[in-house]
Amino acid sequence: MQKRMSVFLICVCVLLAVTFAGCTSQQEKNVYDPSSMADLAEYVQDAAGYVQTSGTEAALNEFDAPDGQFIQGDWYVYAYDYAGILRAHPYGQDVVGTSRGNWTDVRGLPVIRIAQETVANGGGYIVYLYPAPTAGVINESAGETYEPKVGYAYPAGDDLWVGSGVYFGNLTAEGDGQYPGAVTEMITLVGAGAAYAEAKGTDAALAEIGNASGQFVDKNGHYLYAYDYNGTLIAHPYLGDRVGDNLMGREGPFGMENIRALSETAADGGGFVVFVWPNPDNGNLDELKIGYVLPVNDEWWLGSGVYLSEITGVDSALSVR
Repeated sequence: MQKRMSVFLICVCVLLAVTFAGCTSQQEKNVYDPSSMADLAEYVQDAAGYVQTSGTEAALNEFDAPDGQFIQGDWYVYAYDYAGILRAHPYGQDVVGTSRGNWTDVRGLPVIRIAQETVANGGGYIVYLYPAPTAGVINESAGETYEPKVGYAYPAGDDLWVGSGVYFGNLTAEGDGQYPGAVTEMITLVGAGAAYAEAKGTDAALAEIGNASGQFVDKNGHYLYAYDYNGTLIAHPYLGDRVGDNLMGREGPFGMENIRALSETAADGGGFVVFVWPNPDNGNLDELKIGYVLPVNDEWWLGSGVYLSEITGVDSALSVR
């Protein structure tokens, strides 16, 4: 009897050890670095795998849960079908089940259409503006709360795709709210241009902005451009032949009027705008670009931009032309 009891206890101990080891392994697997875009991609791909292993209904219920296993700090999973219907969102229950295919961010970027284009090409990174959750609620009507966010979108079967994102302010190892290096450099460049214009005057500033060898073209090829509020290009180091052209109605491949969005943002006091623009370093293929603009005075504004691939380190070209 004692021998049988000893064997029983050994078996129980082994079973518990295996169980807890399995739990620890799963827990470690589900912990992601909030400053890592590689982890963001893995996180979304894991969510897509969860759809396949658990079934669509169970997965959507899990993604909807504000305390579910896919809530990782500021990270959460949302899900859409290919008709643009939002199928799950832990902080957007009021819009789950509605058509969001034509939804745009606060500056007019058609985020869902671009995400679906990315998914159709196998998945990848996107970038957009979006409000951070406050007390478990996202208020898309509060325009002043929108922040730049790198997202990742990935197919989760024939009828569903999933996505998530990380705010720029979390993309540093310290999590100190600072922006990625290329974005910080862009903001600094724009601020320096505005200060130069204030100190030297409009004519000198526009001449320097238009100089491809001047101080406002940095070592990485970033540069300033300048427009008036009517959308007329007034200085550009590489598009001198277009200076004087009104580009207010210029549309990107998804119908967004890029210069209008930039001009209106500058008129509102400045800030970020995400738009689609050809990348000359990648065969002039269309790519998402993070712009930053500041007003100089009541006549003109200036800005600069950074392509998404400069932040992600991977080819982020869109297939549309």
